Amino acid sequence: MAEFLTFDIGGTKIASAFVRLPEEGDAPVVLLRDEIPTRAAEGGDAVRERLMEFAYQQLQLAGEHGIVPRGIGIAAAGVPDSKTGEIISATDLLPGWKGQQIYQALHQVTDLPVYMVGDVVAHGLGEAQYGAGRTSRIMLSIGVGTGIGGAIIIDGQPFFGAHGMAGHAGHVASPLGVGVLCSCGTTQGHIEPVASGTGLATLYNIRTDGSQVHNGGEVAALANDGDETAISVIKDSAHALGVCIGGMANLIDPDGIVVSGSVTKAGADWWSALRIGYRESALPLLRDVQLREGELGGDAPLIGAAVAASQTIN
Repeated sequence: MAEFLTFDIGGTKIASAFVRLPEEGDAPVVLLRDEIPTRAAEGGDAVRERLMEFAYQQLQLAGEHGIVPRGIGIAAAGVPDSKTGEIISATDLLPGWKGQQIYQALHQVTDLPVYMVGDVVAHGLGEAQYGAGRTSRIMLSIGVGTGIGGAIIIDGQPFFGAHGMAGHAGHVASPLGVGVLCSCGTTQGHIEPVASGTGLATLYNIRTDGSQVHNGGEVAALANDGDETAISVIKDSAHALGVCIGGMANLIDPDGIVVSGSVTKAGADWWSALRIGYRESALPLLRDVQLREGELGGDAPLIGAAVAASQTIN
């Protein structure tokens, strides 16, 4: 078995754990899981410094528990360059994150080898290897949380594309998003600003002309209480996302689609509308590809970061 120190760097929190990957067949083991707030508003430099401090603390903890990690795997928000350790692109959810040199920073704390992939890629790798996508050869992973991301995993390996941008599911065009500001800066109509957790709140506030809910959880709670506007937001956003996923499937031709993230807990109406939208959009040969809910929860990107590191670090 091999153990890796892993980090999942998001806009709200930085999670960390030691992940023990099995030799064959068994499930991975997640040890000493912990998290700290990202404090993204303080800027990218501050986030980098917090990551360094967190890594130092985790490595001290490893010594106390007799854990000897082979390396460090990172699931990072934004678009990281896995070779150089630079964050080459990031949205306004993490101001100042673009340009951060993560390998260089961590090498000030440890001489362990470090490997970094995008957080949604790591999530997809975790589900592909050990979760809901483990029976798929070509898997499309969609993460629906604060934002929307995606990953394409082929034969257990992530497909990055020519510029490291493959899988940006939240920035697929949707009429529902026209006129709503996306985190990438456009108002031309992306699915993320109306179907992510933040997007559910945005859409509800637009439709109620002044109400101020703050996240998708509040919208889901209102829907459960019978609020008609909240119910329409849940159904319309999920349907639109399903249509987008159908379009992605038409392009990629996956044999498995895994949907994960906090918004997947919005309820049966959300899943029903998502699947209806998918079947309306997908080509006939793809309509029976199942949309499965992720199985690994918040551990998926940590496990995936360990998988990515194990594939690279000898």
